[in-house]
Amino acid sequence: MNNGIVYLVGAGPGDPGLITVKGLECIQKAGVIVYDRLASPKLLAKISPETELIYVGKSPDGHAMKQQQINQLLVDKAQSGQIVTRLKGGDPFVFGRGGEEAETLVENGIRFEVVPGITSAVAAPAYAGIPVTHRDATSSFAVITGNEDPTKENSNIAWDQIATGLGTLVFLMGMSNLPVICDKLVQHGRSPATPVALVRWGTRPEQRTLVGTLATIAAEARQAKFKNPAVIVVGEVVRLRDKLAWFESKPLFGKRVLVTRSREQASELSRQIEELGGEAWEFPTIRIAAPADYTALDAAIGKLPLYQWMIFTSVNGVKYFMDRLKILNKDIRNLQGIELVAVGPKTKAALEAYGLLVNYVPGEYRAEQITAGLKEKLKPGDRVLLPRADLARQILPQLLAEAGAVVEDVITYRTVAAAGDATRLKAMLQKRELHILTFTSASTVKNFVKLLAADNLQELLQGVTVASIGPITSATACELGIEVTLEAKESTIAGLVEAIRGSSKSKK
Repeated sequence: MNNGIVYLVGAGPGDPGLITVKGLECIQKAGVIVYDRLASPKLLAKISPETELIYVGKSPDGHAMKQQQINQLLVDKAQSGQIVTRLKGGDPFVFGRGGEEAETLVENGIRFEVVPGITSAVAAPAYAGIPVTHRDATSSFAVITGNEDPTKENSNIAWDQIATGLGTLVFLMGMSNLPVICDKLVQHGRSPATPVALVRWGTRPEQRTLVGTLATIAAEARQAKFKNPAVIVVGEVVRLRDKLAWFESKPLFGKRVLVTRSREQASELSRQIEELGGEAWEFPTIRIAAPADYTALDAAIGKLPLYQWMIFTSVNGVKYFMDRLKILNKDIRNLQGIELVAVGPKTKAALEAYGLLVNYVPGEYRAEQITAGLKEKLKPGDRVLLPRADLARQILPQLLAEAGAVVEDVITYRTVAAAGDATRLKAMLQKRELHILTFTSASTVKNFVKLLAADNLQELLQGVTVASIGPITSATACELGIEVTLEAKESTIAGLVEAIRGSSKSKK
């Protein structure tokens, strides 16, 4: 039996967060993904390396593949027993030619399922602050193709009926026909003063909105060089934009931000960026790994009663230490009597999640400030266990030793270079599609430069805001020829995000 199947999946209008749960499942389990120009590249960023990607996008400038060829491609791949996900912008059955593809699959006896997506006809206006219906304005709307050949003798669009018979009119992909659309509506009874909005690249950082009337919008669009992909919204609901424009008013609207943290830690920074209206692009330059040799860590755990202090400098240190504690058949009772220091609120929270009370959290997170805060607390000869990364700076144990402590610095986890493909990253930098780079450690900077492997680094980063989590990270960037634009006042993710937000505010 042939187990091949085709999923016709709507990818939504552009914001990758608008993919449906089922749509995302189809992407993740596919052996072949056949995708369009308007499907967000972020949806393809986390697929299996074994998945075959086939681009069949269409644009006003040309088609990568004719529709008939796409239909046959889906048949061929499914007949070979593959799980095929046909990823289409918006909804596959709203001017997505999904119906034609489904018919071909039926004719060839191919199993298929349709996974609806959020259409740009509704989403793009919504992201521009325009509801397509509103109780005080209209209770109806229509979605109409905007690219019908204006020279056709017999139009498939009933202009005489839609001009005055419906409330909101949404035209898709109609920028080249905008003057004709406006003229037809006015000729058939719509007031020239009817408000019109053009929303380009709706739901994405590139979103732009232009507002006019049926009498003026064509000239305004020509002057602004407004092009597809865009939706045209005609109706009184456009007036609500002044009150309801929520997306474009966010602090990081229009900003695409590169997150270079390890994949395990990137989500928190990405979440905060996207809450503020930015689009986070994760490109991990490092990954967190267990120690290559547990001998030193195991020895330290074996003599825990000898220590008066333990200083955890990161969430990773807490996780890997606690994991090893459990593997060695020990638990938090073995930490009894040890004073615990947590560097940063996240590290404190990680310790508290294990039911541990933290005795001290320094106000600043640099070695000098940590040691200064402990000077009055440490007694001469106190033994301090420092479970941390292999590449951590030696200044902290040195300063603690100078303060009279006996320090044991033990590798609890390793920071190693990620094995990412920088091809797309280079292309985005060349096209000026990335606006902000974030670095959360010296390692992220070093491995970013290593993975990018670009002779023209300064040229690629020209005009890009570089945000650093703190002075050590900034110094490393400077040494490698990267000019830091912003530095967090507090060396935390929250501090980094606040620095970015503050800079974006000042530029608006």
